[in-house]
Amino acid sequence: MTTATTGTATVKGAVGTAHTRVEGREKVTGAARYAGEIPFAGLAHGWLALSTVARGRVRSLDTEAVRGMPGVLAVLHHGNAPRVDTDYIGLLGIPPDPTAAVFQDDRVPHAGWPVALVVAETPEQAREAAEALVVTYDEEPHDVALTHGHPGAYPADGHMPAETEKGDLAASLAASAVVVDEEYTTPEEHHSMMEPHAATALWDGGRLEVVDSNQGTTWVQSELAKMFSLDESAVRVRSEHIGGGFGSKGLRAHQVAAVMATTVLQRPVRVVMTRRQMFSLAGYRSPTAQRVRLGADADGRLRALEHRSLNQTSTVYEFVEPGAGVARVMYDADAHRTANHVVRLDVPSPTFMRAPGEAPGSFAIESALDELAERGGIDPVELRLRNEPEAGPVSGLPFSSRNLTACFREGARRFGWAERDPRPGTRRDGRWLLGTGTAAASFGAGAGPSTALLTAEADGTFTVRIAAADLGTGARTALTLVAADALEVTPERVRVRIGDSDFGPAMIAGGSMGTRSWAWAITEAAREMRERLALGAAVPPEGITVRSDTTAALGALAQKERHSYGAQFAEVAVDTATGEVRVRRMLGIFAAGRIVNPLTARNQLVGGMIWGVSMALHEEAVRDRATGGLYAPDLAGYHVATHADVGDIDADWVDDHDPDDPVGIKGVGEIGIVGAAAAVANAVWHATGVRHRSLPIRPDRVLSATAPTAGGGTDA
Repeated sequence: MTTATTGTATVKGAVGTAHTRVEGREKVTGAARYAGEIPFAGLAHGWLALSTVARGRVRSLDTEAVRGMPGVLAVLHHGNAPRVDTDYIGLLGIPPDPTAAVFQDDRVPHAGWPVALVVAETPEQAREAAEALVVTYDEEPHDVALTHGHPGAYPADGHMPAETEKGDLAASLAASAVVVDEEYTTPEEHHSMMEPHAATALWDGGRLEVVDSNQGTTWVQSELAKMFSLDESAVRVRSEHIGGGFGSKGLRAHQVAAVMATTVLQRPVRVVMTRRQMFSLAGYRSPTAQRVRLGADADGRLRALEHRSLNQTSTVYEFVEPGAGVARVMYDADAHRTANHVVRLDVPSPTFMRAPGEAPGSFAIESALDELAERGGIDPVELRLRNEPEAGPVSGLPFSSRNLTACFREGARRFGWAERDPRPGTRRDGRWLLGTGTAAASFGAGAGPSTALLTAEADGTFTVRIAAADLGTGARTALTLVAADALEVTPERVRVRIGDSDFGPAMIAGGSMGTRSWAWAITEAAREMRERLALGAAVPPEGITVRSDTTAALGALAQKERHSYGAQFAEVAVDTATGEVRVRRMLGIFAAGRIVNPLTARNQLVGGMIWGVSMALHEEAVRDRATGGLYAPDLAGYHVATHADVGDIDADWVDDHDPDDPVGIKGVGEIGIVGAAAAVANAVWHATGVRHRSLPIRPDRVLSATAPTAGGGTDA
């Protein structure tokens, strides 16, 4: 065993020490195969044909001409595809998005809706035939524009109550010495992971097999079983290596289409989305229109807080991007009101995207806090420290641990915040105006029931089998370290197998809950295994296997507010002649529970912060109101941060212990992006004196902003 110092915590054992990925050699040598690369005998290929209109009905499809093209095996559409069931509640307690239930009727609810699947011997033949398919539509008027005050907006719960309210907001605002009342917007954003969505389906001995790239094999297994009216035992889903997911890799059209095609043709069928198809079929982060009203005493203590967030959803499925949810955790006031509203538009369905709700919501609330600090003449860090709540602002529950103050104090010290001149537009480096900004971050630390199989092998090693998903985060490695410590052995004696629904139910990789949930199940299995081996049980040739289930343990956990927290700091340089904004350095200090592997944890935190830079300055999917489709839906038209856009970015953490939590892991996958965009935007204000309330902060928006005023700046 080893001892190491990570952050400010001294830890013993495998957990807490830096370990390279256990599958790293496979990935860098190409031995690790992804969903679209695994060979199958007799494999056919499906290609989705998508609608070119934003709303209407399919009048006709000229399938006969396509069926005669070289290699074409079948054309599935609403007139001949197998029927599926969508009247059920899925594994996560939500109904399925009908976008996945392809070819069930002639309705077209948005541009890029699947209208057919062409199956051929090769992907090239399938693509050529799909592009040759002539589809005639009866078009209808459409609406794709999300705006403040849209008449179709209504409150929607999602996975939290739509609205919360306490106190007299109007009276508290009227009695406040300093008031902020502003609107903020964020654009449509896309996951854009490196590996596209891909799935192969086949029937083997009466059992449906799906080899996929997803965030939870038992999730997809359960959804497919319900949709095709099968017993879950008759469906097996495997997903060993995944090239990124960020929330979008659940049940999608390509898996369902592949299952339909293999059922019709009785041979393996693979369906892979193109990059352009992913922009309409893989989900995205909805644009938001948010209003924040803050009222504070002269000393900066909040008396009133209102955060309202509006997002779009499709006409066939309701998805809520709960931007106002972050205010329910971060700040309290005597009068406190939050609301998440949606409006149904003729657009594809949004979905979960890294830090759903918190990422766009933190931009609004943390920008508003910065404006409050400016107007009240209070340091932005000090303002946040003065408004630390004693309990959950809405829930009233105690915090399991809330070390945000430690994050800000340590971050401010390391960033050099004390030397900051609060006046905007005063620092220069040649042609560049320089500024610094900060923001707070939080993300929930939940867990889902999970099972794990642990086998003590005859050779003295241990094999863990759990239906976890490694999206590229290093989950395999983290679970290896957790299992080693729980078994009191070295990591070299542990093998972790993941990504197979046959291993039993387990939480998905989502909501920063994966590693926490899986580690809990593995720890429970290891405890039982140690007890059995301590009793002198001999290990037979087939080994000894135990199974854990954390359902009961989760139910017994004390009800508290459990979150990861962070303090983000950014320094930017702005060229007002060209509008260029450069993030020169960023620092994030986080309180995220027990850090399992500092090497991959830091990668996750820094990766989230880079995404925050990308969110602040680059990412924006623009929808054409005339066609309902996106302009340039690819990585040429949708800009993300590249190496040239990333400066000196560092992440670290402080001690964060919850005495009531037997696992202690909170998750680091999403907390890194929360607050990052606000920190950059606040730094741009400090550099220029101009406040940007709409993302991204493009060069044209910098150039079009008016000159700073003597009162501390203007608005863009």
